[in-house]
Amino acid sequence: MTPSVTTHDPRRQLLPFRESLLAMLGVAFAAMLVALDQTIVGTALPQIVAELKGFDLYAWVATSYMLASVITIPIFGRLGDIFGRKPFLLAAILLFTIASVLCGMATTMLVLVIARGLQGIGGGILIGTVFATVADLFPDPKLRLRWLVFVTSAFAVSNMVGPMLGGTLTQYGGWRLVFFVNVPVGIVSLIFVQCFLPHLRHPRKAGRVRLDWVGALVLALTFGALQLVIELFPKEGLSTLTVGLGALTVGCCLALWFWEKRMGDPIVPFDMLLDRKLAALFAMSMLGGFALFSLVFYVPLLFQGGYAMSAHSSGVLITPLLLGTTVGSFVNNRIVTRVRRANGIMYVGFALFAIACLCLVALRGMEPHVVWMSCMGVSGIGLGLVAANLTIFSQQIVAREHLGAATALLQSLRTFGGMLGTVMTGALLGHLYTRGVHRSLDSYQATQWFRSFESPQLLIDRAEQAALINRLVSAGRTADAMMMMKSARHALVESIHVGLALAAGAAIIGLFLAWFVPPVGVNQSDSESSQVLP
Repeated sequence: MTPSVTTHDPRRQLLPFRESLLAMLGVAFAAMLVALDQTIVGTALPQIVAELKGFDLYAWVATSYMLASVITIPIFGRLGDIFGRKPFLLAAILLFTIASVLCGMATTMLVLVIARGLQGIGGGILIGTVFATVADLFPDPKLRLRWLVFVTSAFAVSNMVGPMLGGTLTQYGGWRLVFFVNVPVGIVSLIFVQCFLPHLRHPRKAGRVRLDWVGALVLALTFGALQLVIELFPKEGLSTLTVGLGALTVGCCLALWFWEKRMGDPIVPFDMLLDRKLAALFAMSMLGGFALFSLVFYVPLLFQGGYAMSAHSSGVLITPLLLGTTVGSFVNNRIVTRVRRANGIMYVGFALFAIACLCLVALRGMEPHVVWMSCMGVSGIGLGLVAANLTIFSQQIVAREHLGAATALLQSLRTFGGMLGTVMTGALLGHLYTRGVHRSLDSYQATQWFRSFESPQLLIDRAEQAALINRLVSAGRTADAMMMMKSARHALVESIHVGLALAAGAAIIGLFLAWFVPPVGVNQSDSESSQVLP
């Protein structure tokens, strides 16, 4: 029965309808803050690099955010279990908004990367608490799914307007507006959370709370060293630096394992991570993040650098990917309670994404826009089906007192997967593009011009392209100038296609892992009922 204003069952819904509505609006605005940033920055990133220079830090603009998030998500997911979610939501919204202003004021790529790291801390706290807050407010799983429409709607609005808004703002007002647009959203979300979200705390056994700061530091070192290894290996191979960083990564992993085993409240709950019922879900979350963020941050570069599209057109074509994830989540939430075993939905989701990615690799840039948009939309729907069920399944399987930790770990692994996808695709892109450009220039006997072509940022900056063509013409390369530029674009397209193939491979692995997820049903009317089917 739908809850009314005057009556409600606290076992199913902690607050009356009106109070629940206002609280969920606050949660939705907080979710929109993160979702809008994730969807809007990718479209603007090629233009940011073209203006600030420093293509070597292209991936770091994304991964510094993800690295900070992946550390803070599990910390504040667990702290929310202990102290309640509201204080952390308020602090995260404030930090995220201030960091957005710093991003918009950045004058170098390094400053932007540092500001994005601060933004990632706020975003990690938000992701680690938003979904668990919904579970706190609505213990009943079926009722929770109905109210999750607020969060999914926030993501839907962000996914619908984010890429196009990012492209439009970048093209007509400058990329800095992409970050400043977070300010009004942050102010509104801060007001709603402060005024309407209750401060809920779960009962906890007596004793001093030990915060795992050592674990957080070791985890940051582990992920940072791993990112550097992935980024440097294609350039340097087995050098002293890469071997040393690899050894540091392995050493930190071992230290983290032994340290976390000693902690009562570890930042990385290895027992949960290795739980037979949850392990496949966690691995699939990482693969889903790998696939999604590879597309979000490199398909705009494909459109703007490889196919010479405008930032606005790029935003229009990327929109179906992100809108599709919301459509997939909405469709899933409508059907997941109507089937006894919902596991098959994840097979469909990963299959759709893999097929769509392979279609993107097969396209050559001359097709009508509707073809591109269809492929992007199908891939988004596939990931939407997967992402929705990962959250639902994990919250059904774990005990109520571990909801925050499990949800945070799931989101943290998704972000970690996104970080891996972004840095691996970026490393391959840089290596393959450089090799392809060098080969094409060699065929024109023009390797002395390699320094001018070595960075893909050339292919985004129209003024720089025109200046280079003029220099080539002045040097007597009139017949070859345009062909050399075309060859550079082809090298960029081919290198990004390898990244898309990697994303498809991640989806195929996820498809096989779905076999190991225990059968789960979401058709119980009581949250205490058995959720894992025989």
